[in-house]
Amino acid sequence: MIPEVGERKRGEDGYLGYLLRQAAGAYRHRVERALAGLEVTAPQFAVMTMLKAYPGQSSADIARLALLTPQTVSVIISNLERAGTIRRQPHGVHGRILQIELSEAGLALLERCRVQVHAVERELTKAVSQAEEGTIRRWLVEVAKGEV
Repeated sequence: MIPEVGERKRGEDGYLGYLLRQAAGAYRHRVERALAGLEVTAPQFAVMTMLKAYPGQSSADIARLALLTPQTVSVIISNLERAGTIRRQPHGVHGRILQIELSEAGLALLERCRVQVHAVERELTKAVSQAEEGTIRRWLVEVAKGEV
């Protein structure tokens, strides 16, 4: 019999790495549900977010920033371009390099997505104080940087 989330190794006695993965999966599922009405996936949201935050990056850079494979980002970029959400423009100096940026429609869609994702995150953090949330965020960054 498989234990429920929160029980045995799926609870506080579980390995930290497993608990992080379990939480990440639950988070992604909630974000996917929140974005479904906008017909946007969590990876598409991540790509659009990184395109807005770090303009002028290559697809490979966006893949690293969004924690996705270059192949996945290539498919996402193609789908977003077909939908009119992004556009590719020649680099000002290096004409063969295409820079990817959000279109006006893409910026508007990203803002609607952000409203949905912020609602998910508010729900997730309602049981912790702002100070506790800050501690959690710093710890997660330290883990990602390999500092703990």
